[in-house]
Amino acid sequence: MNIVETENKYTSGVYAKQTLTIVRGQGASLFDENGVEYLDCSSGHGVANLGHAHPKIAEAIYKQASTLITLFETFPNDQRAALMEKITALVPGLDRVFFCNSGTESVEAAFKFARISTGRKNFIAAMRAFHGRTYGSLSATYNKKYREGFEPLLPGVSHVAYNNIEALEKAVNEETAAVILEVVQGEGGVYPATAEYIQAARRICDERGALLIVDEIQTGFGRTGKMFAIQHFGVTPDLLTCAKSIAGGVPMGAVLIGQNVKNLTPGVHGSTFGGNPLSCAAANAALDVMKDEDLAGQAAAKGAYLVEKLRKIESPNIREVRGMGLMIGIEMKQKVTTYIKTLQEKKIIALNAGMTVILLVAAAGDFV
Repeated sequence: MNIVETENKYTSGVYAKQTLTIVRGQGASLFDENGVEYLDCSSGHGVANLGHAHPKIAEAIYKQASTLITLFETFPNDQRAALMEKITALVPGLDRVFFCNSGTESVEAAFKFARISTGRKNFIAAMRAFHGRTYGSLSATYNKKYREGFEPLLPGVSHVAYNNIEALEKAVNEETAAVILEVVQGEGGVYPATAEYIQAARRICDERGALLIVDEIQTGFGRTGKMFAIQHFGVTPDLLTCAKSIAGGVPMGAVLIGQNVKNLTPGVHGSTFGGNPLSCAAANAALDVMKDEDLAGQAAAKGAYLVEKLRKIESPNIREVRGMGLMIGIEMKQKVTTYIKTLQEKKIIALNAGMTVILLVAAAGDFV
């Protein structure tokens, strides 16, 4: 059997498999088993902000793997301590961090922290939101295609219209533990929040004793032209969830934690692999590269250039081009399945964000 046949035989069945076999990555390119090169405008589903196989990250992984791979966080470690200091410096006001292994885990942790901190049970999320596939994060995810078959989900989670301040005003009350928002809705169709909406969310949460959780799992680490998308609006959340490109491709997630979050005592939460030295070493290297190469600045400049070029395309099939930095959505007037397939035939790998939006999340940086 070839690689495709082998995977099809043994796979769980929960993935719609491509017929394209990828065996190598370099910078912004992926290569199939025959050496054919593809431009990766999916960035590994938003993971490879620095491109694939960045030499400085590969070197850090090799060195750490030869030293110490795993260590539970009850034992302090040099790589973890360095990363804690480095990542909390990125967002003044968020001076603590919890490490985990993925984006959905970071949302689960943020929900637990919000409940234990406020003593409240309910959460407000936005229509079109995507926050993950485990039970807490799935409860905050809006699209019914992810939710069907898994109810009942987490009780007390409701959804309101995105970018609608009045709806948020009506929804948040004395039983709300937290509001969770994406600064740019990715899976929901690449819809950026307005500054007024994000600033109002901060005000409403402050007035009513709720926490503000910002989901930066896809938008974080330079993707939108700032290190975190929330920094475009001058707002500091109480909890910031992040993952994907944090460690240059190595699985990792984190929750940045502000002063309004209380009662985080030993045993409240934990993760066997969270903050392991290997992931931390990769993340330390990745953050250094992001700073040294001004990843956010490059994403802002390259994103502006790409949006300008896309908006100049004269096509009756394009409804709108929108986004922030190098997180760009091209909304078509029909389903995009055929467009995604045609792009792949032309050696470009792209994603869809909903049924009618082509999502481009290309890598930035000097390496690519």
